[in-house]
Amino acid sequence: MTNPVRQVLHRVFGYPDFIGQQEAVIEHTVAGGDSLVLMPTGGGKSLCYQIPAIVRDGVGVVVSPLIALMRDQVEGLRQTGVRAACLNSTLSYREVVETEAAVAAGKLDLLYIAPERLLGERTLALLSRTRLALFAIDEAHCVSQWGHDFRPEYLQLSELPELFPDVPRIALTATADEPTRREIVDRLSLRDAPLFVSGFDRPNIRYHVVPKNNARAQLRGFLAGHDGAAGIVYCLSRRKVDETAEWLRGIGVNALPYHAGLDGATRQRHQDRFVRENSVVIVATIAFGMGIDKPDVRFVAHLDLPKSIEAYYQETGRAGRDGEPADAWMVYGLQEVVTLRGMVEKSEAGEARKRLEVRKLDAMLGYCELATCRRRTLLGYFSESLPGDCGNCDNCLTPVAVWNATEASQKAMSCVQRTGQRFGAAYLTDVLRGRDTERIRRFGHDRLSTFGVGADLDPHQWRSVFRQLVARGLLSVEIEKYGSIRLTDASRPVLRGEAEVHMRMDARSAAARPKRTAREVPPAPDPATWDEGLWEALRKRRTELAQAQSVPPYVIFHDATLREMVARRPRTREDFAALTGVGETKLRRYADDFLAVITAHPAEGDRPEPAARR
Repeated sequence: MTNPVRQVLHRVFGYPDFIGQQEAVIEHTVAGGDSLVLMPTGGGKSLCYQIPAIVRDGVGVVVSPLIALMRDQVEGLRQTGVRAACLNSTLSYREVVETEAAVAAGKLDLLYIAPERLLGERTLALLSRTRLALFAIDEAHCVSQWGHDFRPEYLQLSELPELFPDVPRIALTATADEPTRREIVDRLSLRDAPLFVSGFDRPNIRYHVVPKNNARAQLRGFLAGHDGAAGIVYCLSRRKVDETAEWLRGIGVNALPYHAGLDGATRQRHQDRFVRENSVVIVATIAFGMGIDKPDVRFVAHLDLPKSIEAYYQETGRAGRDGEPADAWMVYGLQEVVTLRGMVEKSEAGEARKRLEVRKLDAMLGYCELATCRRRTLLGYFSESLPGDCGNCDNCLTPVAVWNATEASQKAMSCVQRTGQRFGAAYLTDVLRGRDTERIRRFGHDRLSTFGVGADLDPHQWRSVFRQLVARGLLSVEIEKYGSIRLTDASRPVLRGEAEVHMRMDARSAAARPKRTAREVPPAPDPATWDEGLWEALRKRRTELAQAQSVPPYVIFHDATLREMVARRPRTREDFAALTGVGETKLRRYADDFLAVITAHPAEGDRPEPAARR
């Protein structure tokens, strides 16, 4: 008997097989179990709830934080023949009534809805008399007050198990460190639910981080390797967004601004252009990005330091969702560190929250200062290990100047240990440098053997030492214990003199200035099968079909499917059905259109011989 889950995968979505833990998550959900799912952006999270919603009886309710995400997901599902709809503020009253009627009549497989509308009296009354397949809580990190994208309305979702005790719940996110995971489990009452972690690695993304030195000139040099590509440039302020977008247009880049200071119609117009066109660069604050399902974003650039590694991972993850080579490029300087710290201090958040934000900013800066593989540290932040260096970040491709920091590391670790592993970097630095303060005297730390042993390094250098030790996992910061620094198991060999520590040289040193290197070009398509004319013709036809339906081109077919058409040149509908991403509905809708384009561009061996000259 055919497995219904695999049948939907092939028949509806046109994929040959599952990836990672998709199948395990889906089977668990189909059986009625709750779960927390962590998968990287582009790792196939959506299928984990879409397929169970189709297989199980009833409608699957998907809680989504953004209207743009709902709209793109619904459009994509409808292209595959799945009965999907959404309820949000953009709908007219008539559209709301029609959608609610479809839910009540059991005519939908999936309903996308915002959390505040989900728990409204009208919606709860509708769902209480409807057969429900599941609840999927997308972008589940929004429930965490310690995360980088907290949404207060997500806290209300804790009511779901009481209101609908027999309906399985699946919470999904691409970004959650250990404290955030624990809070998701607690807030959503998922204590007995299994955790599925598929890994955070995005090996197709190349990470570049460079000290800021004329940021516009640096950005211009970076963009020279991405001519005509879609991308996102993040800035810290609205003013900088506007000025950068204007400057980019002045040098010939098709750039548009996006931030909360623009009116809603302008933001929507710019977002639509980015999603539906091929070569738009959006310059934005962090207000832009979550919920954007565009697969062919070739780069994400940061002109200012992100507030945390979680935010950085989430933002850079918007590049290369199609699995093709993409770049995450960033320039950083001390000025934005000062600015971000000032924003934290001026905020109305409680002291605990402020301390957390400062510690996360320090971790982000420590990542920038790494001399070792960036990907290993990035994954380590999310409790995932990489067995070796990635070979696809700037530090792996162009090793930086380093210094032997073994002795300094031993001093720092010894100071951590002798002060009881209860203090932060600032206090430890004061002890190491031998500062005569009332607090140090009160704790008696002026009598320790480590008091004053680090007078040869200034406070900036010691902060760099502590940040780099934390970034490399040789020390850990207890986020939930006032930022106290503790030893890790990895620190023991260093303390015993069994391992050396080499660190990136102080960024203020001339020797630490990185040499400019050319961007490595991704492998070219196989010349034996590639036909640029056919590729452009297929893209043109896809754009025409998308414009006729007012949908983004990628919901028709992803670039990967078009490339497969170029390489395999299907001649029949049976051949076309074998392409990745071609399910029954897309076969029926689009096979004739694209087969006609392929027929009009015969391969070299299929072209008729030119008539002989007389």
